[in-house]
Amino acid sequence: MVKAVVGDETQLKFAEDRLSRSAIPAQVGLVIGKLNSTIDRGFVFDLVPTPPNDAGEPACSLSEAPKDDKKKKGPKTKSLHDSSSSLLIDQDWVVEHARQVSRMLVGGMKVIGIYIWASESSFKNSTIILCQTVKGVADAASILETDRDEGLLIHICYSPMKWTCRNCTLASNITSSSLRPCDFKMGRVLSSIQTFRCMYNFDIRLPIYHDSASNAKTLTDILRYGISIHAKELRGAKAMIDGCLVVGDEPCSSDGLHEVELLLPFMKDASVEACSQKEVVGILVFSGSVCSFACLNPKEPISQALVDIKGDIIMSLQSRLDIICDEADGDVGPTDDGCKEANDEISTGKPVSQLVLHLLRKQQCLSFPRRVFVPWLAGTYICDYLQPYDTVEVLKDHCVELMSMEAPTDPSTFLEPEIEAPTLATKSFLDVAVPFNSAFSSEYPLQKRETGTREESNRKPTKSADLTMIVAVLLVFLSIFVGWVLFAVRAS
Repeated sequence: MVKAVVGDETQLKFAEDRLSRSAIPAQVGLVIGKLNSTIDRGFVFDLVPTPPNDAGEPACSLSEAPKDDKKKKGPKTKSLHDSSSSLLIDQDWVVEHARQVSRMLVGGMKVIGIYIWASESSFKNSTIILCQTVKGVADAASILETDRDEGLLIHICYSPMKWTCRNCTLASNITSSSLRPCDFKMGRVLSSIQTFRCMYNFDIRLPIYHDSASNAKTLTDILRYGISIHAKELRGAKAMIDGCLVVGDEPCSSDGLHEVELLLPFMKDASVEACSQKEVVGILVFSGSVCSFACLNPKEPISQALVDIKGDIIMSLQSRLDIICDEADGDVGPTDDGCKEANDEISTGKPVSQLVLHLLRKQQCLSFPRRVFVPWLAGTYICDYLQPYDTVEVLKDHCVELMSMEAPTDPSTFLEPEIEAPTLATKSFLDVAVPFNSAFSSEYPLQKRETGTREESNRKPTKSADLTMIVAVLLVFLSIFVGWVLFAVRAS
């Protein structure tokens, strides 16, 4: 667990001023930063307030105050609340806020906890619900970090003004002892950050099995499994930073943007391996480019930047899949020019994420959301994912609603480095596994491969091979006969 936390003084003082001017008795929001257990340090970049819920109600409020206090108005009423007042927190809304904000963060930036603006008495009366909220936020924001066991709870007390930071143990059994104080101070954090960028090209091919051969049947099931397998392969990748192979664990001393290139070992081709498996009926091709950014504190070793880059790549792929799954009400049909054939299940209104791939009859293509980067604080970036039909106005709205920042006004500052957004394509097993026999592949374009078809396909190449052998033998005999005739004519 981290023992000391440093917050960016500029941003935290700005948040303090904002809260002091608001004259509200309570507020809850997310802590954006980074926890590094290796160096026992935590870094806080910014505090992002949770917006009102769909009904327009605040995510945090105080329990009902005594009637005498309700008649009094002004800032002094904060201190007149009964000491038994506690905090009412819309945990589900805060957790959902954390889930959506996590998608907008790049490598080395995470939702690491929550902050609470409240009096000392109401804070002490609400420790259990606060710990539960921290745990819910950690679960929502840590899709890939299954071993994460801590989160931060920052309390900003307004009477008197005081900042305290506590470390919350994310155990299954939440008690008042789950909170432990840790050292907290303000200093330079964002201005000293080093930035790393990686353009990662990938081509993942996943076999589609027959219904009885695997539990992963829908597009979502197969793709989640494929991403998890690729994450394990990516963790073992070597890397080059600014053209130099990373072999040590020394800190990065140079400033500026650092270019990262990942070096993966040669892997076995899944489509070739699938040739020997009778249950395979097709191939799911997931390919494209992912642009990844990562932020590193000077006190962290350079290996942490590589961990953050790899985690950001996988998180980006996972986030795009989640966005498609969230849009279950809309039908996402084929988008590529080469794959415009209608699909039976799509035309019936079934969400694309729930398509049963082994039942598809035609080749299908699906474009994933593209990643767009927006300037944030001190030269850093956050991101958003836009569907092919989305405009930058959607991005601006997300920045205002989720990150509580001013809407970006200059589109020229946006970064769209992904030349080819990730795409999905379902292909016939024969088109992928036997590409050298184009005539044979085009004759069987269906995704499903039945036993009768398999026997017929085996029979046709056999007949072709027998015919070739017969022609070759006849040519040999013909050559011998012509040679014998010419010899006989010359001898006579």
